[in-house]
Amino acid sequence: MDEIIQLDNISHFNILRGIKTLHPLVSVFDFSRLKLIPEARARYGFYCVFLKEAKCGDLKYGCNYYDYQEGTMVFIAPGQVVGIGNKPGSPQPKGWALLFHPDLISGTSLGQNIKEYTFFSYESNEALHLSEKERQIVMDCLKKIEYELNQSVDKHSKRLIADNIELLLNYCLRFYDRQFITRSQVNKDILVRFENLLNDYFQSEITKSIGLPTVKYCADQLHLSPNYFGDLIKKETGKSAQESIQLKLINIAKERIFDTSKSVSEIAYELGFKHPQHFSRMFKNVTGFSPNEYRFKN
Repeated sequence: MDEIIQLDNISHFNILRGIKTLHPLVSVFDFSRLKLIPEARARYGFYCVFLKEAKCGDLKYGCNYYDYQEGTMVFIAPGQVVGIGNKPGSPQPKGWALLFHPDLISGTSLGQNIKEYTFFSYESNEALHLSEKERQIVMDCLKKIEYELNQSVDKHSKRLIADNIELLLNYCLRFYDRQFITRSQVNKDILVRFENLLNDYFQSEITKSIGLPTVKYCADQLHLSPNYFGDLIKKETGKSAQESIQLKLINIAKERIFDTSKSVSEIAYELGFKHPQHFSRMFKNVTGFSPNEYRFKN
């Protein structure tokens, strides 16, 4: 699986997997129509939405956290490298897929808002698990898109297809919100680990070597994708992951400022700031006081 197949357009994918191309920029198909190919890795030049129909025991997508077992959705964004194909002797996969090229949504409402669908950068273990009712809603959207692809192209085609894709993705946002709620206990465990991670980070010497903790660093340490981690923190705390890191930093700084044996610059360097003035600016933005004003005020 060392070679990476470049799938730059929908037609290329369709030819590889034996799917008839009805539209050069969008495709909807049943997995049962896929031509089986050997395992490989592929870099996609378009968006993919896969609805895999399998019980949770068959897919290691963290299903031990859920009661939903009727379908699993995975989302892929252009530029991502993902495994493709089947192991020898594997059964025909079951499910549906939607592929759409960025050019399809250019100039549409979906094109303007596509960055809001952060789940396109989630990892496979952060996939969306659906109830039967949710799966039916997804299938209804896919069927409407498939219907349009089988009609003669007219001036309404692009908008109707793009609108139905946007409707599908909006439902997926709702379903992900439900999934975050059903995983509330798991999420609380992640919040505790996040808190402990920051405590250990600022107590260690790592700040001097790599500086301030980033959202990506924290996500990597918690074995989550940055987007999923950011969305989880936002839904659980109401604050972004970056804001949470900043607040933790300021709370620790407040305690250290009372150590008058150290200058504000020394404290800033200890916390991971390369430039003390950046620390002072952040501190004042959050507290309303400069570090020295806060020290003498208290």
